[in-house]
Amino acid sequence: MSSVLQAAILGVVQGLTEFLPVSSSAHLILARAFFGFDGERFGLTFDVACHIGTLVAVLIYFRRDLLEMVASLPHLFDAGDERAREIWRLAIGSVPAAAAGLLFKNEIEEHFRTPAVAAAMLAAGAVAFFVAERVGSKTRSDRTLTMTEALWIGCAQALALVPGVSRSGATIAVALVLGLRRAEAARFIFLLGIPAILGAAASEAPKALRAGVGGETGLLFLIGILSSAVVGYLAVKYFIRYLGSHSLDVFAWYRLALSAAVVVWMYGLAAA
Repeated sequence: MSSVLQAAILGVVQGLTEFLPVSSSAHLILARAFFGFDGERFGLTFDVACHIGTLVAVLIYFRRDLLEMVASLPHLFDAGDERAREIWRLAIGSVPAAAAGLLFKNEIEEHFRTPAVAAAMLAAGAVAFFVAERVGSKTRSDRTLTMTEALWIGCAQALALVPGVSRSGATIAVALVLGLRRAEAARFIFLLGIPAILGAAASEAPKALRAGVGGETGLLFLIGILSSAVVGYLAVKYFIRYLGSHSLDVFAWYRLALSAAVVVWMYGLAAA
């Protein structure tokens, strides 16, 4: 399989799974393991490049919300300005992931980016979905979130640094437990993901620049970014619509099935 096709496939996987609650990092790790993709060429730095594509997708989809927030910056300390309050909720919710990334990024890269960890976290996340769907009232608007609740959702986002947890999955599960309606929970966590993706891209940028991104490497990065952006935009658009009238159960069953498939695959490798 050509490197260009590999880059396109990984970009599509990233764009589709970044917003669906099935863990983009787990799928990228498993795709490389299953198909034997070049781990050096398509490693963590390439993953971050694909994240840039999904960042572009969410910026375009939520452009009106973001422009309204920018317009509210002069009123940042006005307690009656709802957009200003949303900025504060997003800022507070971004703190845990930023802190976890600074403190544990190297340990996670060295010890947790494996198919075994991804399989375990996929299964754990499925259980969390079943619980959240049955515990949460799903009656609240995201505008009713308190700063403390935004921080709790941010803590869930920090856990998603571990492959298989899923940033969107963990945060939506916590938001549902707090009583938010599904579609509004998705809106908030997608906006919350913007600073996290920016932070991840910024942390990996020096490594990419040192390695060089010109020539074929630059082309592969570009293909990954474009494919993840297009697929990511469609994923966020239709996922929010889907959540308006459907539960997370289908994603929970998918995660369990994928986790089981990984375990069987790993057992087969060990027995070979």
